[in-house]
Amino acid sequence: MRDRWRVLAALLDKSRRALYDYVRRQDHPVTREEAAEAGRLSRGLAAFHLDKLVDAGLLRARYQSPPDKRGRGRTPKVYEAVEDGLSITIPERRYEFIASVLADAVATDPGVARDAALREARDRGATLGARYRDGVPAAVLSDALADLGFEPESDGRRTLLHNCPFHALAERQRELVCELNLAFVSGLIDGFGTTEVRALLAPRPGGCCVELAAG
Repeated sequence: MRDRWRVLAALLDKSRRALYDYVRRQDHPVTREEAAEAGRLSRGLAAFHLDKLVDAGLLRARYQSPPDKRGRGRTPKVYEAVEDGLSITIPERRYEFIASVLADAVATDPGVARDAALREARDRGATLGARYRDGVPAAVLSDALADLGFEPESDGRRTLLHNCPFHALAERQRELVCELNLAFVSGLIDGFGTTEVRALLAPRPGGCCVELAAG
C-alpha cells in the first residue's frame, strides 16, 4: 500500500511532477538521459527526481539495454509508471473497493446481488484482516482501520470512525453502502480473530456510519 503522504510530498516539486507526467505518457521505459532532456534538467538532477518517484511508489526502475546496443558498456537505468495509476484524496476514499465488491457480487449471483454483495464484503474484510494480522508484527485492529482510511478514535468504551472511505457513494445510496461497510468492518474483525469488539451501525453527521463497541 502506498503512503499517500509520501506520494503527495513527492509530487509537490514542479520539476518532479513534470517528470512523472512525462514518464507516465510514454509507451516505453524512459532513461535518465531522455528524462533530463524532456525536463530540461541536468542528468544528475533528473536521476534524483526519478529515484524519489520510485521511492514513493509512483515509478518502477530497472536496468535495460537499448535494443540497438552493441558491444560493452554500462546498461542504463530505465523508469516506467506503475500500472494502477494514481489517486489521492484527503481524507482517504476507497470507491474502487465498493465497485469491485458489487461487480463480483452481481457476476457471482445476479439474482440476489444485494445478499451476494454483503457476503463478498464480509469475506474480503476477513481476508484482509487475517493478512494484516499475520503480516504486521503486533498489529491491532485500529492500525488496519487507520490504514484503510477510517480515521478511528477510541474513548475506551467505543471506537468512532471519523471518515467514511465510501463517502460519495453513501450520499447516493446510503442504506446499501452502510450495510456493505458494516459487513466489511465485521469481516475485518473476524479476520483479526478478536471477540472483544463488534461493529454496529450508528450513523452520525460528519463521520462513518459504523462504530466499534465492546463485544
